[in-house]
Amino acid sequence: MFVDHAKIYVKAGDGGDGCLAFRREKHVPRGGPSGGDGGDGGSIYFRASVHLNTLLPFKFQQHFRSTRGGHGSGNQRHGKNGEDRIVEVPVGTQVYDETGKELLFDLDCEDQMELAARGGHGGRGNAVFATATNQAPRKFETGWPGDEFTFQLELKVLADVGIVGYPNAGKSTLISVISAAKPKIADYPFTTLTPTLGVVSHAEYRTFVVADIPGLIEGAHRGSGLGAQFLRHVERTRLLVHLVDVSDIGDEDSVAALRAINGELELYSSNLIQKPQIIVASKLDVANLDKLEQLRSYCRRESLPFQEISAVTGQGIKDLKETIAQHLEGQTD
Repeated sequence: MFVDHAKIYVKAGDGGDGCLAFRREKHVPRGGPSGGDGGDGGSIYFRASVHLNTLLPFKFQQHFRSTRGGHGSGNQRHGKNGEDRIVEVPVGTQVYDETGKELLFDLDCEDQMELAARGGHGGRGNAVFATATNQAPRKFETGWPGDEFTFQLELKVLADVGIVGYPNAGKSTLISVISAAKPKIADYPFTTLTPTLGVVSHAEYRTFVVADIPGLIEGAHRGSGLGAQFLRHVERTRLLVHLVDVSDIGDEDSVAALRAINGELELYSSNLIQKPQIIVASKLDVANLDKLEQLRSYCRRESLPFQEISAVTGQGIKDLKETIAQHLEGQTD
């Protein structure tokens, strides 16, 4: 199960208390204060891990605590420090405050670590407070409490290319052909219920990651279909491949379908519509020639990159992969 949102509570360990003690050894009169300091509480860290690709584990465990520091003891013995705790999250996780409005951390690099909650400092024992004028202090400190927070976690998949389009435009079929991904494929809308990632190998030593973004229909930015639930996953992509179904089964107006999805991207975030796009006419093997020509002419007028493919027969797939690779390489030059 793919889960891309979770709410968790973290509590760092409290510091241990300082000790109030005096030496009581034989033949050592007036031994003086000997209370040791308390140990520091353990802190909690977030770490990005490539071994996770969903926030599902946080649906079963929402509370995370680290251990508290040990109390100080006599003979100036320091309390044991609490153990730090590392909470692993998928690469691409964003950590927000409890309200979900303020972004605190963006864990978009493998093994990136961020301090989520700092452990409390241990209190000082009475040995620390001894002075020339106060040689038997009875003062000591209790440990400081550790931080505690409630966080909202959001996962945005990390992919070079996002495949968008209406349901049944052929997105899942395309990603299954160009990569080793095995998404569910069927002849009804909303077959894909979660983003699917696939690694595409192109030429020697050249690879890129593609993501099939499901559930986009008109009104998606308001929550229609699968709505904004998955639009966030488009934000990290460098290039969009926009599939338009030009078969008789698809929308009657292929240009209107293209505009509708682009309109949803713009309404969700103005940055999305600024991303470079490759417009792809899909299902070329069963194409309606009028719809195909309509879309081809529109892209020519608007100077939009245009490709024609059939994921079933493989027609145009090699050219599409080459075009995608050239766009990605051009962005890094």
